Amino acid sequence: MAPFVQCAGTLPAMPEVAHTLIRSFSRDDLSLHEVAGLIGRDQTLAAKVLRLANSPRYSPSHSIATLKDAAATLGLRALRDLTLSACMSGAFPAVIGFDRLAFWRSTLALAAYTQPLARALDCDEDIAYLGGLVLRTGQILMLMADPEHAVLVHYQSTAVDSVIGVETRLVGCSHPEITAELAHQWRFPDTLVMALNAAVDPLATRPFNRLGALLRLASVVTDCRDLGVPVDEGLRAAQPALVEHLQLDLPWLLEHLPDHRLATAGVEALVH
Repeated sequence: MAPFVQCAGTLPAMPEVAHTLIRSFSRDDLSLHEVAGLIGRDQTLAAKVLRLANSPRYSPSHSIATLKDAAATLGLRALRDLTLSACMSGAFPAVIGFDRLAFWRSTLALAAYTQPLARALDCDEDIAYLGGLVLRTGQILMLMADPEHAVLVHYQSTAVDSVIGVETRLVGCSHPEITAELAHQWRFPDTLVMALNAAVDPLATRPFNRLGALLRLASVVTDCRDLGVPVDEGLRAAQPALVEHLQLDLPWLLEHLPDHRLATAGVEALVH
């Protein structure tokens, strides 16, 4: 774990706008005007947010030219979510062997899938979305610190929900654990740090961590969509005990999952 934690220490600090938005999860008085003003303080971030707001992911009915227009068109949650997405994607350097488009495409989808799961499991949608955005970033740190093993993990993880097990066998730890250390360094909420650690083995975690279970299931859903496996079949095959423990209503979930193409749309604007 130590080499990966050291790599985490080389990353830039998370922009203050991200911390402000995360702290705003519990605020009922947050205004669209305030969020637009926060984003506008960082011109690079503002430009990325506007590109993403105009992408098929949000399907605006007209061209969005200003942050004020983005706020009015998208609404508070979508504007905050896409801003956090922009902050996260900009926090990691280019790495040899790292397919940024593929990684952030899957990550955007994973984050999108956390939201219906949060509704199904009575978890907070905002913190779940943030967890979805960061869950797999430990894989980037693995590639930075130990590219040989990271490549081996990639080639040996061909089945749905197999990555964590392969990482643990080859490296001795898994990407959610590394991400948890990164989230701690970035001063993210303790509830999220605990959930990231719990995602490694939700049923073995005591006390049971519902958010950690949600993140693991969202990762399974993402694998299913990426590999063309029916989601209900993939969940039952990969995490049958967890699905049963949560009494997850799979027909309801299938009905409320966003379309995968829309969930992954906008990645080019995100990593531009």
